[in-house]
Amino acid sequence: MTETLTENRGAGVPFTGARLLTETLQALSDRAPAIVAAAAEQLRGTRLGLSFGDGSAAVLTAQHSRLIVRAPAPTTEVPDVEVVFDNRAMNLVFDLQLRPIDQVLPDSLDMRGDREKLLAVQRAFGLLSQRASGLRFIQELWRDYREQAPWLWGETHSAAPVPGPYAPSGWQALDYLARRTPQDVVPRAGAPALVGDTVVAAPRLLWDGARRKSSPWWESQAVSDADLMQTMAVCRARTTEEMRGFIPDREPRAALYTPMRSYPERQGKGLRPTLTIAACAALGGRPEDAVRMAAALELFHNGFLVHDDIADESTHRRGLPTMHQELGLGLAVNVGDGLNLLAVDAVLANLQTLGLARTLALIHEAIHMCRESIEGQAMELGWIRWNHVPKDDGSYFTMSTKKTGWYTCISPCRIGAACAGVSDPALLSRFDEAFRLIGIAFQIQDDVLNLVGEEHLYGKEPLGDLLEGKRTIMLIHLFREAEPALRARLSDILRRPRADKTQADAEELLAAMRTHKSIEYAVDLASVLAQEGIERFENDLDFIPDNEGKAVLRQIAHYVTSRPL
Repeated sequence: MTETLTENRGAGVPFTGARLLTETLQALSDRAPAIVAAAAEQLRGTRLGLSFGDGSAAVLTAQHSRLIVRAPAPTTEVPDVEVVFDNRAMNLVFDLQLRPIDQVLPDSLDMRGDREKLLAVQRAFGLLSQRASGLRFIQELWRDYREQAPWLWGETHSAAPVPGPYAPSGWQALDYLARRTPQDVVPRAGAPALVGDTVVAAPRLLWDGARRKSSPWWESQAVSDADLMQTMAVCRARTTEEMRGFIPDREPRAALYTPMRSYPERQGKGLRPTLTIAACAALGGRPEDAVRMAAALELFHNGFLVHDDIADESTHRRGLPTMHQELGLGLAVNVGDGLNLLAVDAVLANLQTLGLARTLALIHEAIHMCRESIEGQAMELGWIRWNHVPKDDGSYFTMSTKKTGWYTCISPCRIGAACAGVSDPALLSRFDEAFRLIGIAFQIQDDVLNLVGEEHLYGKEPLGDLLEGKRTIMLIHLFREAEPALRARLSDILRRPRADKTQADAEELLAAMRTHKSIEYAVDLASVLAQEGIERFENDLDFIPDNEGKAVLRQIAHYVTSRPL
């Protein structure tokens, strides 16, 4: 999402306006991607040049649903819109007290460009300021900027004393927001009570566990954006706690039960638990009612991963050696079998909390999910076994949906809905197409990250997919575009067993993909699919009223389109 602007924060490191813009958009892309997607929609087609009073500068553009920040480069290309902030204008960027006309102090802000594109910039930044200024992680970031670089701000306007534990920060926008925060809010356990001289409550959860009750429409509060990373962390932690309860603490520990904890303890994103819990809440259920099934899904998932790593001859999983590398094939296979058995136990355990009807619906959904995953795995392994590269993207879409789409995106939503008591197949199927498209886009992006991303973002060895011979969109595109002689050469590399391939072979495949722009093709295709998925989300799930659970589902859908590659 950014190029050449990010600097390590620390003593003596300049915290410039351009860096503040970069870090703000990075944080929003990770934690509230729906905001970035909305702003990108307004800015699309406009190249924005920004200059700040501290001498720093940046170029901002929209690419699909992402906002891209780059350092200005010597070029003859002139930005469509140029914006210059001085210190006084920066002091008012996120100010909610003043009308826009009042924010433009004499000679403090200059904007030049085409009228329509100027308005597009205004709309984009209006969305960012209106929806991001109330998020705690953005407030903390901007306060850090204010405190670490006070010389950039110039003279600040006086603000009324802030009552209660909130001391004046010297920044109007933060003081304004602080005065409107309930004084009796107690930070959740484990949350920091103080940051600097300002109380910072932990980001509010998207539900409180209480059953939804009817209320007049005029009393309803608008659903606000929330910190997606914080939400996923909470859901992941609660699900991990539930999983631990299903793994016995008895012998044989070293050969079975201790290794069973290994993969679940290697924390992933928390995508499946969050989708499950959010879907349950969106349809009126208690989030706690979905936690056990979220744990069952994670047990299934980790059992699949142990077996997948063996089938793929992978060496690393989430940054650590794979199970079979640590324990050998026999013990690893048995651990994977045990995790799947515990997953079945977790599904059946819903009888005592959700009753027979809902549990039967959950069993049906879990069996369907497992069948789809096994069929998808068979398709991919068959392609590798017989050295077949599909000619069209549709074959990859089918395989990806079956292998990972169902248990990563579609089934968690359907299962969460079933936990809330929804059993009508017509309603459950309304999740399918939106999350099929989103799931394919997510898988393509993961495949791209294996080639070009940093290892900590992916968790497997670099270029592992090429060594394993995975039939990714990039490989399928390359074989369509390459000349016959190159196809024959690449096919010979793919035909070799994993043990006979070298890193040089993987580099050769990657170089061919770069030459034929297969990676760019995959990134663009993922963005198109994700955007189609978001449109289907809004249309197909319009039967669910806007509420906080649905807001989380929407944030995850946008996360696919805005996360950096």
